Amino acid sequence: MPMTVEIKGNKLCIEIDLEKPTPSASGKTLVVASTRGNAVTDVLVDGKPVTIGLNAYIKP
Repeated sequence: MPMTVEIKGNKLCIEIDLEKPTPSASGKTLVVASTRGNAVTDVLVDGKPVTIGLNAYIKP
């Protein structure tokens, strides 16, 4: 899933495309955006890359 990450001032800004709602692995929610695990970014904090694990979902 394409994701844009940047630091604006003192905020970490994450932009990720929405997708068609699909059932989660448990089937309890519908996933609308996900990194599908942890994703290492190009953004650095204290010289180290930021890793993001993101799941956005809705309850049916």
